[in-house]
Amino acid sequence: MKISVLGAGGWGTTLAILLHYNGHNVTLWEYKRSYAKLLNKKKENIDYLPGITIPDEILITHDIEESTCNQNMIVLAVPSQFLRSVVKEIKFSDIKNSLIVNVAKGIETKTLMTMSQMLKDEVPLIDENQIGVLSGPSHAEEVSRRIPTAVVASSKDHDTSKSIQSTFMTSYFRVYSSTDILGVELGGSLKNVIAIGAGIIDGAKFGDNTKAAIMTRGVAEIARLGVAMGACPETFSGLSGMGDLIVTCMSRHSRNRFVGEQIGAGKKLKEVLKSMTMVAEGVETSRSASHLARKNDVETPIVDEVYKILFEDKDPVKATTDLMTRDMKME
Repeated sequence: MKISVLGAGGWGTTLAILLHYNGHNVTLWEYKRSYAKLLNKKKENIDYLPGITIPDEILITHDIEESTCNQNMIVLAVPSQFLRSVVKEIKFSDIKNSLIVNVAKGIETKTLMTMSQMLKDEVPLIDENQIGVLSGPSHAEEVSRRIPTAVVASSKDHDTSKSIQSTFMTSYFRVYSSTDILGVELGGSLKNVIAIGAGIIDGAKFGDNTKAAIMTRGVAEIARLGVAMGACPETFSGLSGMGDLIVTCMSRHSRNRFVGEQIGAGKKLKEVLKSMTMVAEGVETSRSASHLARKNDVETPIVDEVYKILFEDKDPVKATTDLMTRDMKME
């Protein structure tokens, strides 16, 4: 199969290598011409995936048309808030017969669309059955080193989800299938906001009890919002829900947890983001999630407090106190 991966960050590079070793003809697109040249020269993604060799057989290019023309599958591995601008550069005639798989985890800030919704909005002629997602607890740092990992492939079309499943499945990368694409996308996106909250707990030197509460009640918020938007409740107990939330809240590889930890320790958001080379999707998703909750009349107190800490400079200790002293509720 001819497959193009758009986005040469850590995850895009990891998936390109995985797909290559799965026997596919892989192209990896990098939006910066200078960095594409460096990737070709070094055969290593020194900024985003150091220590992992990129096979010579993978074509690395800055040319978007070369990357998308006559491909059987196109994997979108561009950060969510930049994805629409990349999609605008793609000719529909080049992708009308391609299966499109998004792996970015975010909700577009201006439109409150998931990435599959954004893709259909930007390319109206594309059949929604061509669109799928791949999500779950899967840090590039571990998958690239063949550490056993399980994820979920989803599309509204059962055959599409099965096709994605078989394309990515390896002995160390187990893929399940689902037709709840909305739930899979929401779980993968919203858990990043909760992970920032978990990082804040770490940085503020609270404890395991506090973090467990944030994670448990956080997944309840995600499910409540997801169900209100039409997703299946069971999805949020699976790999793209609870599974992804656990790894993102707990892992040293988690960019979102790192952002929260730094803020919990007293740093300002601008200072933290300036020090990072990778994108923490949860920062902008906290805006989207807060707006989505209001739009759907869903109560999301943890999401709301994370938003206030990030964008209204609320003190993390005060935010935690406000969460703890809310009116009594049934679980």
